[in-house]
Amino acid sequence: MTDKLADEIASADAETAGMVLNAIQHPVIMVDGDSVVCFANWEAESFFAASAAHLGRHKLDTFIPFGSPLLQLIEQVRDRRAAVNEYRVDLSSPRLGNDKLVDLYVAPVAGLPDNVVVVFQERSMADKIDRQLTHRAAARSVTGLASMLAHEIKNPLSGIRGAAQLLEMSVGDEDRALARLIRDETDRIVSLVDRMEIFSDERPVDRVPVNIHSVLDHVKAVAKAGFARRIRFVELYDPSLPSVYANRDQLVQVFLNLVKNAAEAIGDDPNGEIVLTTAYRPGIKLSVAGTREKVSLPLEFCVQDNGPGVPADLIQHLFDPFITTKTNGTGLGLALVAKIVGGHGGIVECDSQSRKTTFRILMPVSPDGRPIKPLPSSKGKASGGKASASKASGQKD
Repeated sequence: MTDKLADEIASADAETAGMVLNAIQHPVIMVDGDSVVCFANWEAESFFAASAAHLGRHKLDTFIPFGSPLLQLIEQVRDRRAAVNEYRVDLSSPRLGNDKLVDLYVAPVAGLPDNVVVVFQERSMADKIDRQLTHRAAARSVTGLASMLAHEIKNPLSGIRGAAQLLEMSVGDEDRALARLIRDETDRIVSLVDRMEIFSDERPVDRVPVNIHSVLDHVKAVAKAGFARRIRFVELYDPSLPSVYANRDQLVQVFLNLVKNAAEAIGDDPNGEIVLTTAYRPGIKLSVAGTREKVSLPLEFCVQDNGPGVPADLIQHLFDPFITTKTNGTGLGLALVAKIVGGHGGIVECDSQSRKTTFRILMPVSPDGRPIKPLPSSKGKASGGKASASKASGQKD
């Protein structure tokens, strides 16, 4: 074999290897003995938000957080000449963004003693699904509790309230206030139990193709007429969005709850703003409870506010029952949101930063796949006078 032919074969093999690595749907990089990135596939370019040529001019520690465990793993692989796996490594940084939780596979390269290959598997979506299953399990526990409370507590409370009413009519002014307090607190407990009873309603809901923009416009009209009358609304709608297969009344309940939470987070801030967005995100397929096949969840609906944000220690438990950031909150509103969205085969998540909290819902399309006709007020206009461009389908936030 001539040297020229050997070079051509080697070049062809390298090109084939590059094509194979670029076809892998996970970021893959290779670093040399100086920890300079000497190869990056297309997914890695997207992950690091830099071209392969730019990555190749810098050491890996330029792109990952200071003191990251990944650097120690690479040294470990070089020393032991054996592959290692590490799970749930946090690579979040201002450069890479938030929620960069990954599983790592780090391995030596045969024939290149100091070179190491790193495969990143992002866990964000898997963790979101895990949290959805946890929320559903928690909702089922509330279901059992609600059934018990309805039977064991509401009947005695009815007697207590009746007795308080009788006392209120027969006592003096000083004691009448105490009787009224008993009655009001009894009504509050009954109201709480009634809200919890919603979780025990497992009847199948009637679902039809629903125009999500009509739902959002209805919710905005209710909010502007009451609790959010001083807050500016911005609508960024995809006009070609297909219908969502859902129960309209329950969707109104979901988004009214999210918008009310956003308004309460904003409070009296004169610059308060709530952004409602709809978009089509192709390629998201998940295994959802109750189905054997993977379900596509391409419809994305978001409610975003510029309030102070959710505390980091609560973000993972925000949809659990009785978890709340409000002084007088019950912690059932978001748990109900998670139950309704989960019952429709979708998922809900929250991303929170200072001055930007986003509740994002992913749901399936209607079986007929018909696009919905945008309403006149659903073309990217901001309530309050200013206009903003409608997002193109598929564009990131």
